[in-house]
Amino acid sequence: MAGIFKPPGAFTITPHKVSVCILLQIYAPPAQNSVPFPFSSVSQHNRFGLFLLVLTKSCDDILEPKLDELITQLREIGGLLNHWLSDHLTRRLSSLSSPDDLFNFFSDLRGILGGPDSSVVDDDQIILDPNSNLGMFLRRCLLAFNLLSFEGVCHLLSNIGKYCKEALSSCPTYELPRSDDSANNLEALLEYENMDLENFVFEKVTEEIEAKKRATERVSFHNHAPKALFGLVEDIEVSAGMNLTQSDKLREGRTFVHPSNDTLGSVDPPGGVFLRTNWQIQGYLLKQADAIEKHGSSFPLNAFESILKQLQKLAPELHRVHFLRYLNGLYHDDYPAALENLHRYFDYSAGTEGFEFVPPSSSGCNSFGRYEIALLCLGMMHFHFGHPKQALEVLTEAVRVSQQHSDDTCLAYTLTAICNLLSEVGISSTTGILGSSYSPVTRIGTSLSIQQQLFVLLRRSVKRAESLKLKRLVASNHLAMAKFDLTHVQRPLLSFGPKASMKLRTCPANVLKELRCSSHIISDFGSESSIMTTDGAFSTAWVKNLLKPMGSLVFSQENGSASNSDPFHFCAQPSSIPGSVLQLAGSSYLVRATAWEIYGSAPLSRLNALVYATCFADSSSSADLALAYAKFIQHLAVFKGYKEAFSALKIAEEKFLSVSKSRILLLKLQLLHERALHRGHLKLAQQLCDELGVLASSVTGVDMKLKTESSLRHARTLLAANQFSQAAAVAHSLFCMCYKFNLQVENATVLLLLAEIHKRSGNAVLGIPYALASLSFCQSFNLDLLKASATLTLAELWLSLGSNHVERASTLIHGAFPMILGHGGVELRARAYIAEAKCYLSDPSFSVFEDPEVVLDSLKQASEELQVLEYHELASQAFYLMTIIFDKLGQLEEREEAAASFKKHMIALENPQDEGDPFIML
Repeated sequence: MAGIFKPPGAFTITPHKVSVCILLQIYAPPAQNSVPFPFSSVSQHNRFGLFLLVLTKSCDDILEPKLDELITQLREIGGLLNHWLSDHLTRRLSSLSSPDDLFNFFSDLRGILGGPDSSVVDDDQIILDPNSNLGMFLRRCLLAFNLLSFEGVCHLLSNIGKYCKEALSSCPTYELPRSDDSANNLEALLEYENMDLENFVFEKVTEEIEAKKRATERVSFHNHAPKALFGLVEDIEVSAGMNLTQSDKLREGRTFVHPSNDTLGSVDPPGGVFLRTNWQIQGYLLKQADAIEKHGSSFPLNAFESILKQLQKLAPELHRVHFLRYLNGLYHDDYPAALENLHRYFDYSAGTEGFEFVPPSSSGCNSFGRYEIALLCLGMMHFHFGHPKQALEVLTEAVRVSQQHSDDTCLAYTLTAICNLLSEVGISSTTGILGSSYSPVTRIGTSLSIQQQLFVLLRRSVKRAESLKLKRLVASNHLAMAKFDLTHVQRPLLSFGPKASMKLRTCPANVLKELRCSSHIISDFGSESSIMTTDGAFSTAWVKNLLKPMGSLVFSQENGSASNSDPFHFCAQPSSIPGSVLQLAGSSYLVRATAWEIYGSAPLSRLNALVYATCFADSSSSADLALAYAKFIQHLAVFKGYKEAFSALKIAEEKFLSVSKSRILLLKLQLLHERALHRGHLKLAQQLCDELGVLASSVTGVDMKLKTESSLRHARTLLAANQFSQAAAVAHSLFCMCYKFNLQVENATVLLLLAEIHKRSGNAVLGIPYALASLSFCQSFNLDLLKASATLTLAELWLSLGSNHVERASTLIHGAFPMILGHGGVELRARAYIAEAKCYLSDPSFSVFEDPEVVLDSLKQASEELQVLEYHELASQAFYLMTIIFDKLGQLEEREEAAASFKKHMIALENPQDEGDPFIML
């Protein structure tokens, strides 16, 4: 909802564009065949042409580079020619000292353009096609120069002088070309200090001409004084004792200093203050909106707020400033500020500025503003702050207003927002809410469950977005459908009539199909890209990326940089796909990782998370990227142990801001709780459970996953303390809550926990039904790894009933072994090994004396893996069984070692020592 900016109304000639034209003369000199001087090969010439292509497109961006930045870019791509190119550029600019020089220069530029018969020229001749990208840029420059009045040409000369002087003042240690004529080069550069272009210009320009120019100016500039913005922090660094020249004083009434397009980036120099168009300011605000949505709460609040206040004071007609202040308050959880600025934005602009929606067909809607968009934004704000009922009421009202105004596009976005709300927030009933506004839902709202209503809304949202050709919305809806199919069993919508036989199971094929459809947006984005981004923004990012290091790892410290001379670095640049499209495409890989995690395939889950973190990190939001990092750390904890996981967690904490409810903070609490349970530190485990519970919102239906996680860990803590009745009560209450809000995947885990509670309490007969129910849920939702864990628990329950059930337990364990050994973590594998050893020892037909290695190998494997997790309880069981076996075999030395290890783990379990633990950092 950040908005868009309109294309510029006019193409103006600037000193930077003059520099590009000089480089174009080098690339395509007139009347030269084959490879022109100074290029030595075709590949070198083509490389320079590719750079010029990107450079010409970046001229449409918000800010143009300074001369020293352009010279730096030439050094990056010029290779051995960088000194010659830089020297030729500076010499050519210094030669433009009068209006006649400019007229002659642009007249010479016509010679490098091909004529009407340019298609029949010699194959080896270098000539610019007038209809090519480079040719069109050159033609636009020629036209813009021809439209300039004489005073406009003088202004251009003055700006070129400042453009050159700025390079010297900002780079005092400028590296001169090391050639024989270095002294001449120095003299040429020092000529800029002696230029008197400003006096030359302003002696010929009177106040009457200035007034006439301002009256006939085609491009609207903000006529505000620059001094008011000189004090803004982190964006514009201007010395306090700055002395204004005569030209600065004359232009002070119509110059506007605009902060850079990077909040913490480069600054406009004191000596080179240029005009900023309305389009440029709108583009700057758009980029800052994207940055706020990407970085969230880590975006600098106060510094940017001060900039917005100054812009609002100096340019009250910029209504989008209110929208930026709304976003700033929204992502910093400032509810009063967000609500106030959202109301101000729609009070002043009526929602007609800054949205990518197609204008509604109703003419009456335009006269009264875009009230439906205001409702949509207000509903999304309530959703963000955790007010689901208010959000649903406002969004359904937006549906009604959109239908009344025939605003199909806003209706499509509103339906998608309702689907996201119903998917993310637990709402047990919507009777009287959806049925009050949306007529298609009115007919089905009384007969369908909330999940069926959500399914109907998702399908209709997909069809509506496809009919309106809203590519981003189509991809977003396919992504929502994949999430729905992942955790919901599709049932027939009709409650009467004949029904075909069907299996009540989720379909992974449908999930992957929806994810593929969502990923197709990368190839389909072209029809919408023109209204969301420009080639200039992409090309500027492409050029700036020349200086960035390559090959950074996911969990590497950025304390070194790669060589900029890498030949592959020039080609490995970001694409021109808009950031919102890349974010959607990346989200599909993140959902893939989650899907494979639920299905139980750890390698595929890790692979998709790695693809996301590697390919989409730059375009993703900080929350999504933190989720990807969390998946990596969880994988390390399960398969490598806590030492590796906490090392990676430390890096992630430095990269992401650990605010309340952040994914990294939640992961840290989860890992600390798991480790405390394994080490037997139950007081710390209970304290961590309380910390998790405090983070969850008190509003019903909000933070359901966090509430479920907190209750689940609370029950496990009570189970570890042997408080079986309290643990069973907490687990039963959690099951009821999950059933109420249709959290069926979580229900399978809760049922398995209830079976574990009854097993530990000695009531195996009562635990078997819970294990079987958990298995049924796992089969319905294709939870293969959880199914293997439930099978193992069921085998342990049968085994605890006596030796008569050993064969059944052994069959269950061996049936689950392929999944456990292939995809299970350290703890699950150790449990399986210990259960297998118990089956052998409980089998009357098995003799330890005949084949002791069968049992000992499993126990040794389990004890080795449990050392990584510091799981004292399970490790003590393994060493206890090993002690019994070695005693039967008469191996006294091995028995004493196993007994000592058993005693060590029991002492650690009974007397946990966590004081001074570096991992406990609450």
